Amino acid sequence: MPLYRFLLHLYPRSFQEEYNREMQYLFAARLASTRGLALIPLWIATFLEILTNATLVHLDILRHDVRYAARTFRRAPGFTITVVLVAAIGIGANTAVFTITDHVLLRPLPFPDSHLLVKLWEHKPGYPQMELSPANFRDWEAAATSFSAFAAYSNLAANMIGQGQPQRLDAAALTAGIIPMLGIKPLLGRVFTPADDTPQAPGTLLLSHAAWQRYFGADPLVTGRTIRLDDGPYTIIGVMPPEFQFPSRRAQIWLPMRFDPAIDFADRNNNYLHVLAKLKPTVPVEQARQEMRHIARRLELAFPKENERTGATVGLLRDEVSLRTRTLLRALTGASLCLLLITCANLANLLLARTLARRHELALRASLGAGRHRLFRQLLTESTLLAVTGCILGATLALQALPVLKTLIPHNIPIVNLGLDTRILLFTIALALFTSLAFGVLPSFLACRGAAANALREGARSGIGGRKERLRSTLVIVEIAVSFVLLVSSGLLIRALHRLQATDPGFRPEGVLTMRTALPSPKYDAVVKQEAFYSRVLGEIRGLPGVSSAAYISFLPMTIGGGIWPVSVGGQTVSRAENHTASLRFVTPGFFAAMGIPIRAGRDASDSDTRDKQFIAVVSRSFAQRYWPGQDPIGRTFGFAASQRTIVGVVDDIKVRSLESTSEPQVYLPYKQAADGAFSFYYPKDLVIRALNPQSLATAVREIIHRADPEQPVSDVRLLTDLVAADTAPRRAQLTMLGAFTFAAILLAAIGIHGLLSFAVSTRAPEIGVRVALGAKPGNILSMILGHSISLTAIGASAGAIAAFFTGRAMESLLFGVSPADPAVFLAAAAVSAGMTLLGAF
Repeated sequence: MPLYRFLLHLYPRSFQEEYNREMQYLFAARLASTRGLALIPLWIATFLEILTNATLVHLDILRHDVRYAARTFRRAPGFTITVVLVAAIGIGANTAVFTITDHVLLRPLPFPDSHLLVKLWEHKPGYPQMELSPANFRDWEAAATSFSAFAAYSNLAANMIGQGQPQRLDAAALTAGIIPMLGIKPLLGRVFTPADDTPQAPGTLLLSHAAWQRYFGADPLVTGRTIRLDDGPYTIIGVMPPEFQFPSRRAQIWLPMRFDPAIDFADRNNNYLHVLAKLKPTVPVEQARQEMRHIARRLELAFPKENERTGATVGLLRDEVSLRTRTLLRALTGASLCLLLITCANLANLLLARTLARRHELALRASLGAGRHRLFRQLLTESTLLAVTGCILGATLALQALPVLKTLIPHNIPIVNLGLDTRILLFTIALALFTSLAFGVLPSFLACRGAAANALREGARSGIGGRKERLRSTLVIVEIAVSFVLLVSSGLLIRALHRLQATDPGFRPEGVLTMRTALPSPKYDAVVKQEAFYSRVLGEIRGLPGVSSAAYISFLPMTIGGGIWPVSVGGQTVSRAENHTASLRFVTPGFFAAMGIPIRAGRDASDSDTRDKQFIAVVSRSFAQRYWPGQDPIGRTFGFAASQRTIVGVVDDIKVRSLESTSEPQVYLPYKQAADGAFSFYYPKDLVIRALNPQSLATAVREIIHRADPEQPVSDVRLLTDLVAADTAPRRAQLTMLGAFTFAAILLAAIGIHGLLSFAVSTRAPEIGVRVALGAKPGNILSMILGHSISLTAIGASAGAIAAFFTGRAMESLLFGVSPADPAVFLAAAAVSAGMTLLGAF
């Protein structure tokens, strides 16, 4: 019988209270009449019967509870919608942000043994992370013993011809060891072998899964086909799977890395290789760092001039996320947690208010025989239904927010399908259950405990001064404090963005159309062929209506590309330790007029600046001030890019890297003074057109380029203003998300204040009536209620201001010189908080 009594606990409490005694009596009779082995089938049948019937009884009660909850929700649609939306906002925002944070900062990279993968860099004074030169890469690989694999890659782009319209493809050159190191098998064909890396080997390439589908229709027989890249034949040897997105998600094809010993190993300052290695399982990262420092030191002693003060750094590939991106994601995660805290506080307030408002109903049902557990179960069902509905809607909102948040993910993080995985879904379910248990069960327990005895006695005495109201007031103070933190954070970022957008880039981006026409090598290695192309294209473009100027440059400012070269003055190379370097660009005449860069002294490059004339350069003002401070730089000579150059012009500095970064001084060289085949990486490729209506010129310019060379692809067509705007796009995306969190927090805090005061006023209606009867004026009543809300706001805002200051200090790297204690921002946050209080209370 003890076992049978234990099994009866499977039934609901209300069922047990009504039928337990009778069921025990009947089972005792059956048990007394059964002997021996017949007891076994009796207990099995009894267990199955109780399990089946208990399940049916629970389902029947659940059905009644759900129907009753639905009627309750229909009677209070405003409460129902508010609770579901509040839960959905909190769950959706946190799920989306946690998904992004998980992918970028927490989740292992999608490669086997990814915790062993490391990046290696040279470091020089002023450049803590610099790519390697091929010569140093060769010597590092030969000397290192801490790694089981050692490989290199470089980013590049190539023109694909013969597959429809000419296309400009993002690409990467890989040494043969990289793909086996990453442990990725091709979907079709094979990967590179050491034989593919030799200079004499025929051209081979690998296709990305996206390029295979887009340009070759997912043809399973694509391997073995030959296509033209940069005017040379390349055979497709394989197709990579969708998850292989290396070194960035932009890569569409991969080519073998080929070194020409006579050229690539001659200059140890020709830094362009990214180096990837795999640690031996027994070697910690710090040991590998120490070994590479010793190797770099030995090479510095062997090559004191080329490797002067050149060290080595080693870092985990997983940590290749910039400090700014990490701070940005942590700020968003903090904002989403703040929003979650406000959501929880609001749900607690709403559910508690709902439970207290129904105390008379609960008391009446209890007096009519409803047990405490039955009332508890009904209220728990209602809270769970609300939480589950909010969870479903929140997951939907998270899926809609992911594409926006994806813009914050650096391109070098290999993410294929950004979606809610099992862990995030379980986290969402956990949030729903937590919401239900913490803010449904607790208020239900408080309401059901002694409901029949106490509910009527509470009556009108339950007002602002009661224990429940103190709890709700505390929750509102928390909401105000957290929303104040979000307000200040958003305000600081708005100030930083405004200050960044007000930064002078050094050129006038308005009214300029840009596009890229990268000339392939060896087709355009001869300068005379480049001249023929540029002259024809620029001549026809300058003849278009509304065009005032047009020119080419190697790389536009604030785009990926370019190079940093050492400078020599007076025949002596200035020490690299002193950071005497400059960025290099080759230009066609008229570039400065097209970009709106003022020429402060001297002249522009001209068509007469050819190799048979004096080698000249146009430099930025920072370049002239660095080497000839207070002197006239025109006519001065310096060594740069393998030749002695004479300064013929000085122009304003521009933001070469980005609006936020410090740019090196700039040197502009005429493209005609480059030797045939030299500086192929720097062939002028970015076209700049200044016109009255640049948007209307794209089609005409494409036709001009097609007439000049039908095989020449055109890419990156955009306005210069869009290029500058793209530089601040991550900040705007972050600000948009944080602003959305802040707006939601303010709205929820206003709802919380409104909910608290509306409930307080409703419970004090008799008291207010007495006050009015005794002569109180409406203004007195309004002052009493508003005074309470203002006191809550003052306490919450004071606590929030302290927390906001430390939050601003933590995100200082995002503030672009704005003080974390900016008084204007704090005053604005206080004003918004006061307005929110009046909105919620009035």
